[in-house]
Amino acid sequence: MAPDDLVPDGAPQDAVVVDGRQTQVWRSLDELPADLGPTVVTIGNFDGVHLGHQEVLGVVVAQARARGAAAVAVTFTPHPRAVHVPEEPLRLVTSPAQRRELLAATGLDGVLELDYTLAFAAQSPREFVESCFVRGLGATAVVVGRDVQLGAGNSGNLATLVGLGEEHGFEVVTVEDLGVAGGRWSSTAARRLLDDGDVTRASRILGRQHRLRAEVVHGDARGRTIGFPTANLSQEVEGLVPADGVYAGWMLRRGGGADAVLPAAVSIGTNPTFDGTQRRVEAYVLDRTDLDLYGEAVELDLVAHLRPTLRFTSVDELVTQMDADVVRVREVLAAEGPPPARP
Repeated sequence: MAPDDLVPDGAPQDAVVVDGRQTQVWRSLDELPADLGPTVVTIGNFDGVHLGHQEVLGVVVAQARARGAAAVAVTFTPHPRAVHVPEEPLRLVTSPAQRRELLAATGLDGVLELDYTLAFAAQSPREFVESCFVRGLGATAVVVGRDVQLGAGNSGNLATLVGLGEEHGFEVVTVEDLGVAGGRWSSTAARRLLDDGDVTRASRILGRQHRLRAEVVHGDARGRTIGFPTANLSQEVEGLVPADGVYAGWMLRRGGGADAVLPAAVSIGTNPTFDGTQRRVEAYVLDRTDLDLYGEAVELDLVAHLRPTLRFTSVDELVTQMDADVVRVREVLAAEGPPPARP
């Protein structure tokens, strides 16, 4: 079944288009086309869509192409931890929209986002597999890691899934647990590194530079008065905002052309020199004072952490440090090279 045929008549049409290719997004089992199957399926939270996720999703797409099936990832909204441990808020690496785009970029034909509730979590492994994989998706194969868990209390494991596959006619394909030196690729590890400001090491888990996205809004306009006009991002930033500090990065604009990718010094913090209290993300595009970005949604790819946020005793001292920051940003970005194209 082609991606354009994956929408049932009368169902909400929601899709992500990456490089001209459409990936359908369904928000419930009821939205699935009755004749969707066969499919090759995987399941997970996919926060960050890191290199481990990409390895699994690559197998899903390859298996689907070989079988003439649709490649589908099953995921959850909200993150299960937010439901089971609501007293401990979880800061996600990617927003739901960013996650969809990154999943689509792997070549999937569809993403099924299931509403995660305590009632949903109470399903037995059999109930979940039969309703989702068998009746809903018509799975011919399910791709998982060896540590897969499913069903109430994570009571189902790989052996459970294999047994249900034998009963219902789908194959279970396992992907070996791969990772970086010293540990696994994991969303938890990426979050920890970002919280420490180590965007460079986080990128080695994610397989790309960490990205923030938000609309540019009006700020205090101090930067313009001292020769460093900044684009201030709104408080609704998509992507986990890392530790306070100054970063080298790239600003990406969707308009294309010569200004599509711009070198930037990115500041995250409360502007302690000016007794600020609100945490902000702002970016100075190197050597540019002519940009009018207000109201535009921009993206920032963070390459390296340069220094912590500091309180300066005077504006002159701040400007001297910012001049030094710009020099360092140039050096880092020249060594790194421009970011590869991605969603």
